[in-house]
Amino acid sequence: MSQTPSRLTTASGIPVVDNQNSITAGPRGPVLLQDFHLIEKLQHFNRERIPERVVHAKGSGAYGTFTVTHDISRYTHAKLFSAIGKQTETFVRFSTVGGEKGSADTERDPRGFAVRFYTEDGNWDLVGNNTPMFFIKDAIKFPDFVHTQKRDPQTNLKSATMMWDFWSRAPESLHQVTMLFSDRGTPDGYRHMDGFGSHTFSLVNAGGERVWVKWHLKTQQGIKNLLPEDAARLAGSDPDHAQRDLFGAIAAGDFPKWNVFIQVMTEAEAATWEARTGWNPFDLTKVWPHKDFPRIPVGVLELNRNPVNYHAEVEQAALSPANIVPGLGFSPDKMLQGRLFAYHDAQLYRVGTNHQHLPVNRPRCPVHHQQRDGSMAGSAGDPNGSSAAQNYAPVDARGSAPQGFGHGDAGWPLDGAAARYDERGESDDFTQAGNLFRLLPADEQERLTSNIANAMRGVPSDEIRLRQIGHFTKADPAYGAAVARKLAEGGAR
Repeated sequence: MSQTPSRLTTASGIPVVDNQNSITAGPRGPVLLQDFHLIEKLQHFNRERIPERVVHAKGSGAYGTFTVTHDISRYTHAKLFSAIGKQTETFVRFSTVGGEKGSADTERDPRGFAVRFYTEDGNWDLVGNNTPMFFIKDAIKFPDFVHTQKRDPQTNLKSATMMWDFWSRAPESLHQVTMLFSDRGTPDGYRHMDGFGSHTFSLVNAGGERVWVKWHLKTQQGIKNLLPEDAARLAGSDPDHAQRDLFGAIAAGDFPKWNVFIQVMTEAEAATWEARTGWNPFDLTKVWPHKDFPRIPVGVLELNRNPVNYHAEVEQAALSPANIVPGLGFSPDKMLQGRLFAYHDAQLYRVGTNHQHLPVNRPRCPVHHQQRDGSMAGSAGDPNGSSAAQNYAPVDARGSAPQGFGHGDAGWPLDGAAARYDERGESDDFTQAGNLFRLLPADEQERLTSNIANAMRGVPSDEIRLRQIGHFTKADPAYGAAVARKLAEGGAR
């Protein structure tokens, strides 16, 4: 039996008499301004696109569940980890980083891997990538770095010169550059890649004891990457390959899963490890070797429900690493500290003042605060409850007796003068990049150096080329020699 179509109305619920013909002065006359349905339809159409993200513009998303499989209560009192078998609703957004919203899913680029946990204490957003490290260690460099990955302001084209000039002057990027130009720089969709919180975070237990932690999500589907020629072919034939693969798998009931792990480092271990290795445990360009800090299993993340409306649930999803819950915490990681401000600020600009009211962003627990008004505010969509709720916090003359950061976290001991510190002269930017190169099988090393040579062919400056080859050579002589040879031969073989 056929269903009766829903009655078409304006956004205010007024029935639309005719959706095919504008009101005109006579059959051939000009259109009248009083045709409100026409005006509303065109006005909304003109405003259908919100500003795309500056980075991570193109992405895919899905809902799922996180299930605790191992007890980590010795490290954290966060309620979502309180019992084995406990489940928490999640939302995950995957993305490419440098390209625009219409770019291809298969471009050589890091992939965003952002997980929201809708816990009983509020939203926890683990906003990371598919790599355990990053290009830079201080957020003050981030706008400059991203500009080099975007379009040249004169030609409006991507510029190999800009990219390699920046990387050659910032040897801290070498570790991530090595990962980016390896096979893992072009993952085969989102289901077949790992995820990482990347930054150093912290956990606090019921006794107020803190440990430093890194988060790992290991795909149960197995790692699958695309060869450069396959990535290029798909960019032309199916630029939405990763979106299609993820949506189709979930729709077919083939739910992707990731095993969730943590690496744990005590404060005492942080001091001794840095003294032994020279590596700052809060440096985002570095990783913690598994032999020093083994992975500890925590749970399983499963994606099992596709969004119904992409714009409402994926495009308007607004995640931020500043969203943590009691039992979790931050670290002195300089990049993380910058992101704690930058992400929420970007969402205020991109989505709106009250973006937390949108269903995908709304916590699944009661919310009470004194934030009021602004664009799109209203009691019907306001998780804060009635608009008549008190709009200020009363001041207690006795104070609040604050202790540390709150939620049992005693805070960090600080040492030294407040100043700008340049660590470049004392930082080891080469050992871990060399370790990664030596870890790769010979065929992957060959593809890595070919990919780099191909990417550097568009750099006309010998100075930039030589500076970058010098970094590869410091990481491993064979690494630098292979890139230099392939560049001298006119590109990759």
